[in-house]
Amino acid sequence: MKVLFINSVCDYGSTGKIVRDLANGLKKEGHEVLISYGRHDAKDKTDTFYIGDKRSTYNHVLMTRLFNRHGLHSNRATQKLIQKIESYQPDVIHLHNLHGYYLNVEMLFESLKSYKGKIYWTFHDCWPISGSSAYFDFHGCKMWDEGCVECNSTRDYPEALLFKRQKKNFLWKKNAFSGLDNLTLITPSYWLKNLLSKSFLSQYPCEVIHNGINTDLFKPTYDQELSQKYEGKRVLLGVASIWEQRKGLNDFIKLSTMISEDYKIVLIGLTEEQKKALPASIDGVLRTDSAEQLAAYYTLSYRFINPTYEDNYPTTNIEALCCQTPVIAYDTGGNKEVADHPFMTIVKQGDLDAIVETLESNQTVSFDAFDDLIHDSHTFVANTLKLYQR
Repeated sequence: MKVLFINSVCDYGSTGKIVRDLANGLKKEGHEVLISYGRHDAKDKTDTFYIGDKRSTYNHVLMTRLFNRHGLHSNRATQKLIQKIESYQPDVIHLHNLHGYYLNVEMLFESLKSYKGKIYWTFHDCWPISGSSAYFDFHGCKMWDEGCVECNSTRDYPEALLFKRQKKNFLWKKNAFSGLDNLTLITPSYWLKNLLSKSFLSQYPCEVIHNGINTDLFKPTYDQELSQKYEGKRVLLGVASIWEQRKGLNDFIKLSTMISEDYKIVLIGLTEEQKKALPASIDGVLRTDSAEQLAAYYTLSYRFINPTYEDNYPTTNIEALCCQTPVIAYDTGGNKEVADHPFMTIVKQGDLDAIVETLESNQTVSFDAFDDLIHDSHTFVANTLKLYQR
């Protein structure tokens, strides 16, 4: 079987790693794969097809910022992809993130309507059913499924500064994404599947396949230097690829004023500017793509805290748990689907008092009964392959 993956990135960020894990897993089962992507460099160029170019990306960013026309540019890159689909002739096309300033999504779907193979589309956020942003629940939007109204979510990714166009964007997506008889949707969480069931995409079958991670990398990993650095401290860890308001950066800053000196908050994934702006009570670490380094921080930590206000099925939760670090997370998206108590403690969004209360309970969590196999990328690949072969 020949499988073509389409994603904004490869080997970069959570979705880039997910796509690479899928591709490698399928290759081990004897299948042929090709990953098409449009942004950032792939660490491994094997089985990849790069369609992007900087000029096209910058133009796409400009048209998004000025006119909120995200997903309607990068025509040359999209035509390059369409030609590759025609020459490669895959049995399966597996779509992932189509946003990201690299693809004319409307043009791609017009082409896909004549494609005869199977199409799967994994949703990592809500951009395909939104008039603008990748998520809308942070703003409390209750009308997204009725046509999308004008609101301030255009200041979120993908940011638009001048024209909003949310109603027009909603309509072109509804028209472009409708009318395929060979499309199956995949969500990593039941939370997102429930959202899709209320959208115009309810016309398509939808399956839930939880994301998996490489448990050969994310496992208890001890680093003597880190242990010495934080000796005598209970480390509270936060990890994000991009720290912003919806990820809970301000909540961590507030939390740092509510906990005793026995604790030390460490945040990974910050920019230099964010590091400089942090209070002395928080240690900031720049973004890293090193799984070994992340595993060492997870293992060192007393608790992994995920105060995200918008998310789907965060792989950071799984990474922490597979390093045998308990998680405290807000009741957001698919967080509660990852694991049960005591491995995960779910609290109400913004309830920092509940986080402090959980910490002060001093509960010791044994991971003897924790099954990391269900979170392993091999299980994730096997479940995806079963779906392909139906």
